[in-house]
Amino acid sequence: MSKPLPKLRDDNRILASLPPADYRRISRLLEPVQFRRGQPLHEPGRRATHAYFPRTGVASVVARFSDGTAIEVATIGNEGLVGLSAYLADGRNPMEVFVQVPGEAVRMDADAFRLEIRSGGALRDLARRYAFALLVQVGQSAACNRIHSLDQRCARWLLMTHDRVLGDHIALTQEYLAEMLGVRRAGVTQAAHALKRRRLIDYHRGTIRVIDRRGLERATCECYALIRGEHEALIG
Repeated sequence: MSKPLPKLRDDNRILASLPPADYRRISRLLEPVQFRRGQPLHEPGRRATHAYFPRTGVASVVARFSDGTAIEVATIGNEGLVGLSAYLADGRNPMEVFVQVPGEAVRMDADAFRLEIRSGGALRDLARRYAFALLVQVGQSAACNRIHSLDQRCARWLLMTHDRVLGDHIALTQEYLAEMLGVRRAGVTQAAHALKRRRLIDYHRGTIRVIDRRGLERATCECYALIRGEHEALIG
């Protein structure tokens, strides 16, 4: 698996996969937005006001518990969209979705998104296929968190995020990475140091830099290739 991917009509892969006529029509409904780190996109129990199509920003879907503990259950970047609840349910999202890595995105009003989905056009088919790929990601990540070592899980998370950002620098603190992986900060520090010692990554002042992507792919578990392969097979 190699990066970068071919240049597309749109940096969001769902939008880029639309037929030209559909893309022209839908693009008129899209509003450019800037993702800020920590920005809430969907709040638990509330109706979504917009569907978001990340281009360079990355969002996290997080399960948060009564004691304040949180763990990431899915990552959404330029391969997908935030707002499937408007398609699959009544618009309410049971989980928290917020910006993990700042960047660019476009958004569509939730009502316009629902109308477009109900019209039965290409976007509905792409959203259905993406929903299945996202389900695979959630299930495989849950299994990975139970079976594989923290070093492997850390490498998988960095690779999945690296796929979705421009360049090799990821704006990320180790505290945040620990929260996303559902582990103590000390464990993530040890895992990141092990990857740094192998010269796969470097980190400094809230930024992680991928130095050796192929080495990072060898350091992770089979879950990364399975999740990415499913997205590529279904979305392109």
